[in-house]
Amino acid sequence: MPHPKHRFSKQRTAKRRTHDKAEAPTTALCSNCGAPTLYHRVCPECGYYKGKLAVEKQANA
Repeated sequence: MPHPKHRFSKQRTAKRRTHDKAEAPTTALCSNCGAPTLYHRVCPECGYYKGKLAVEKQANA
């Protein structure tokens, strides 16, 4: 079985694998207001997480 004469560098390996990392994050709809949010994060629009108020939103006046 053939063996490579020289080892591939880490940089060269990483360049070959970059297409696997280019995915958009999965989003879910907020159960309170329906805005798209990232999983396991507080909704940026209303401040709710799992149906409970997690962050009090302030009105900009």
